[in-house]
Amino acid sequence: MTQVTKTEQIQKENSWLKLGNISGVFGVKGWLKVYANTDKKENILSYQPWYIERNKVRKQVKIKAGKPHGKTIIVQLEGVDDRNEAELWVGSDIYIKPDQLPTLGKDEYYWSDLIGLKVVSTKGDDFGMIDHLLETGANDVIVVKGDKERLIPYVTGQVVRSVDLEAQQMVVDWELDF
Repeated sequence: MTQVTKTEQIQKENSWLKLGNISGVFGVKGWLKVYANTDKKENILSYQPWYIERNKVRKQVKIKAGKPHGKTIIVQLEGVDDRNEAELWVGSDIYIKPDQLPTLGKDEYYWSDLIGLKVVSTKGDDFGMIDHLLETGANDVIVVKGDKERLIPYVTGQVVRSVDLEAQQMVVDWELDF
């Protein structure tokens, strides 16, 4: 049986992984507010270095300091020491390279690995491709877009029968008309 460990909810864009974005400034000493796409918001601080895209140019940056602050994360980047400089970074996206992610065990996947997989039923019906995943209280849900949009619960063993990243395919035990 395939076991899936939901780890980071990052988005894959070409060969880069989008971790979040810079949503605002904090204080007058160059601190920035960060919106994190990571499973736990503070996890974004463990990925170094960041590659921040500003004005369609991706630049490698290092975090000088960072910490959770209320419902957000705040960081200070090296070389950004005042509010005016910090304001230039607002709206920028934060990326890392795929090789910066921790290696997962056998039959474990990042959400970004699953996006784009073809989904077929155990009977051979083609549902379409995984567009994204949703986190719900009971279990995660695969959003599959094909002839119509389908929401399929990510329940390993019962619904999700196999994941083959090399073949870019997931097999599910799910009815086409459901």
